[in-house]
Amino acid sequence: QVQLVESGGGLVQAGESLKLSCAASGSQSKTNVMGWYRQVPGTAREFVASITRGGPTDYATSVKGRFTISSEDAKNTVYLQMNSLKPEDTAVYYCFAQSSFLDWGRGTQVTVSS
Repeated sequence: QVQLVESGGGLVQAGESLKLSCAASGSQSKTNVMGWYRQVPGTAREFVASITRGGPTDYATSVKGRFTISSEDAKNTVYLQMNSLKPEDTAVYYCFAQSSFLDWGRGTQVTVSS
């Protein structure tokens, strides 16, 4: 299994940017896909973005063109650059890693004020 630790969340105003990081440790060499989901209390967890080993990326329609996912294999870290943030982006953002298991981080809060 893989241990995941997110960082970089915070409080920003609409239109500003944040960059989230997700550091992986453990059996990360067997990880095929990493990415991000987000969740607002009382609602289902929502897919945000993913990156597959080798490069292909995928984005939710709601964030396409504003968010960019990237990875730095040497640091076993995945990033989510979030630009032009909107109040509706407010959520807890969870990093995930998929191998033989599906592992989750504990989440980092992102709050966007209007």
